[in-house]
Amino acid sequence: MNVKDAVEQRRAVKHYDADHKMTAEEKNELLSSAILSPTAFNIQNWRFVVVEDPELRAKVRAVAWDQAQVTDASLFILLCADLKAWEKDPARYWKDSPQEVLDFMVPAIDGYYRGKDAVQQDEAMRSCGIAAQTLMLKAKSMGYDSCPMDGFDYGKVAELINLPEDHVISMAVAVGKKIKDSWPRPGQLSLNEVVITDTF
Repeated sequence: MNVKDAVEQRRAVKHYDADHKMTAEEKNELLSSAILSPTAFNIQNWRFVVVEDPELRAKVRAVAWDQAQVTDASLFILLCADLKAWEKDPARYWKDSPQEVLDFMVPAIDGYYRGKDAVQQDEAMRSCGIAAQTLMLKAKSMGYDSCPMDGFDYGKVAELINLPEDHVISMAVAVGKKIKDSWPRPGQLSLNEVVITDTF
């Protein structure tokens, strides 16, 4: 499937075949594509918590408005981010670049993030959002459907997955084989309403 088709056909699917299992190779392919998503300064601050344990999934579902896709999807991924990724051996993010690039980028990373909690939080959300879209489009290209999710109690889910204090949960993505189509698109705004040239 080409990118155009994946973009146009991707929908938020809520109903999945609970008996369908993705192979280890499929999961690896999907997640290997997700980690190609861009991040500012290449800090790769996303962390993908793949919730596989059925009991844990049931507990997450209980604090996610009882949404069936939490337990029924073949794959349920919590997209988290390490807020302090920028200071955890940042040279590793540029280890394969020329020395002069590494020497420039590592101090630049520190200057951009240090002491700026809002920037760290904002970059975490941006990075996870981009990665989520990569996951969903890749899933569609593999014959799977997906659903982006934020309808859950973030604090309770953080406790369930033992989220480190310097991490945040951005959102979740469910992936699987649909058993029911989404509703028709409910109403797209026109380009004229959402595209602004130069200034408002």
